[in-house]
Amino acid sequence: MITIYTPKVTARVKYTFNLFFKYLLNTDYCITSNIDEFLSSEGPKFSYCDKPVLDELHFWKHPILTESNILEQNISIIPFAESKAFFPAPKNSAMPFDVFAATFYLLSRYEEYLPYIKDMYGRFSAKESLAFKQGFLYKPVVNIWAIELAKVIQQHFPDFQTKKRTYKFTPTLDIDSAYAYRLKGFIRSTGGYLKSLYHFDFKEIIERTNVFMGFEQDHFDTYEYQFSLQKKYNIKPIYFILFGIYGQYDKNLPVNNKRFQNLIKTLADYAEVGIHPTFASNNNEEMLKTEIESLSKVLNRQITKSRQHFLKLSMPETYRSLVKYDITDDYTMGFALEPGFRAGICTPFPFFDLEMDEELPLMVHPFTFMEGTFRDYKQMNAEESWPIIKQLIDEVKAVNGTFISLWHNESLSDRRRWVGWRKLYEQMYEHAL
Repeated sequence: MITIYTPKVTARVKYTFNLFFKYLLNTDYCITSNIDEFLSSEGPKFSYCDKPVLDELHFWKHPILTESNILEQNISIIPFAESKAFFPAPKNSAMPFDVFAATFYLLSRYEEYLPYIKDMYGRFSAKESLAFKQGFLYKPVVNIWAIELAKVIQQHFPDFQTKKRTYKFTPTLDIDSAYAYRLKGFIRSTGGYLKSLYHFDFKEIIERTNVFMGFEQDHFDTYEYQFSLQKKYNIKPIYFILFGIYGQYDKNLPVNNKRFQNLIKTLADYAEVGIHPTFASNNNEEMLKTEIESLSKVLNRQITKSRQHFLKLSMPETYRSLVKYDITDDYTMGFALEPGFRAGICTPFPFFDLEMDEELPLMVHPFTFMEGTFRDYKQMNAEESWPIIKQLIDEVKAVNGTFISLWHNESLSDRRRWVGWRKLYEQMYEHAL
């Protein structure tokens, strides 16, 4: 047990210390605003305030955790532990920056509540983030800071014990379009033929026809390969199914198609299944509710996991809507245009709603990279992408975090623009396990 003194115990203070000592360091703690109680306590302890109470272990406090509003913060970057940190502290502080305030800033996604330039899909982009601008997006800095914090406390209190987290690997796959040609219906299939004809893409016309005739397998149909890999490595992924009305950005199969529903049931036999809320539902709670209920009805079980289509995440509205419809775990926390650690962490953490100034019952599971980031946004091939993927996996392993990858059924086809990516997928598995 470690005792922490701070003059004002706010919701932000409680959230941040709980994150550090429960989720990252796995040790008991208590917080008090009573100086006498703090001074009389035995065992490991420290103060978190503007200046030391006496000569105790002391961490300087930045005001952000005792504020209740959302303000532009003055960010000064300093080098720390082979990476970077911010909110630098005076020399009498046990660490050269306020590790708790900096962590809260990143995990609450404070910067995503402030004015920013949205991308073409209305998203907060990596290039707007502090981590990208300051060059620490590829580092799980919060996990690194937690390890350094434990070292500082143990230097003063050798009996202080923490329980290391266990490294985990969680592969995830988004099913945006279950098949390239199959089950699309007459109108969409005819439109596909006309589009191919317009572009003189006779190869696709032949391929589509062969799939319809049963002479060739639909190249999005990579499910048997996925099942064999899961059996080989004895690991279950999580599938996120786009299960809503057809639209400009939402092009999966009709939700009432029985063969599509049977595919989803088969996936659920091999792995966990969550909802992939449509792009359109991001601003439409009734639509979100319908999608979750429809998928739940197909599987005859409660749906508790989600990841937003197009990674469209609006703070805090998206998470509030998910909580409203009983989603307990979300896997959207990551960037589309850049790999790395959007919230500076590779460990699942509870969501804190800055506007409501309270923790909500939703666990955020940050993913480390999406394969489309390399192929579509960075125009990199599989071979060029591997060194970065390997580096990111190694970063997660070094801090005993959770490595979450994001792939699609299409990218495992090893065809067309995805030639070579199946091999990379297996490389990732080998290195991640």
